[in-house]
Amino acid sequence: MGLVKTMSSLDRRIIFLVVALAVIIPLLLPIGLPIKPTAPVKAFYDSTELIPEGSYVLISFDYDPATMPELQPMAISLLYHCFSKKLKVVMMALWPQGPQMADLAMEVVNQQLQAEGKPLPEYGKDYVNLGYKSGGGLVIIGLATNFGAIFPLDTNGIRISELPLMDKVKSAHDLQAVFSLSAGDPGIPAWVMVSRMAGYPTPPQPGETDITGKMLILGGATAVSAPQFYPYLNTNQMQGLLGGMRGAADYETLLALPGTASEGMDPQSIAHLVIVIFIIMANIFFFLEKRQEERKAT
Repeated sequence: MGLVKTMSSLDRRIIFLVVALAVIIPLLLPIGLPIKPTAPVKAFYDSTELIPEGSYVLISFDYDPATMPELQPMAISLLYHCFSKKLKVVMMALWPQGPQMADLAMEVVNQQLQAEGKPLPEYGKDYVNLGYKSGGGLVIIGLATNFGAIFPLDTNGIRISELPLMDKVKSAHDLQAVFSLSAGDPGIPAWVMVSRMAGYPTPPQPGETDITGKMLILGGATAVSAPQFYPYLNTNQMQGLLGGMRGAADYETLLALPGTASEGMDPQSIAHLVIVIFIIMANIFFFLEKRQEERKAT
């Protein structure tokens, strides 16, 4: 039973090393584990596909650099999806560093579109970045009636009256969808609850394909916070949700647009498997050691 005693007292540094290798090796030598999109992500994708070409949508970048690994891949894929469908995108943020996250995502999307030989979206005509505004729910209420009163200038200091796209977006009633990429509060909860109280257009019913006059609310959240939003999905207050890096990878798979989230799934999956194996082994050797001690006592 020497093995039992050895494994029971295994140096934790060995465990850390094995977990580190489980992350590093798949990064250097990708395995390409299959990714099967989950139902909330499929609903997110399908709902976005329902939006008619030329419609106006709002993307709220409600996060900061601390959660970029999970939320930035969602932002890149969402922008790519919107421009592929020829949607007009209004970007804003309820978090101070959100506008910078939007600009960084646009740089990657432009590179991708350029690599594919597709035309690049034109600022002011195809998309705008209105920047950050404090106030959370009060901002959402204000957008229900007048964008110009809340955002008189964009993030570059240009009056929104000089941006052709904003001639068509006077209030939230001109939007076909709101996307909140959220790392906390204000974020998804505010957009879901406050927007409905502020009189935003109602969502389409499940299975409804003609969303004219309706407004979708879709979200992306960190893995740790995503479960709290499932009730919104179950009650049709939201029509789709991306949760964590896994959700971002699922979305990339549906778009056939492999990105950093898909690349991160191999090391994440292998590391989780290694941790589970260590937990199982620890329990097995704990009970074996306990039985050994009991036999010695008798």
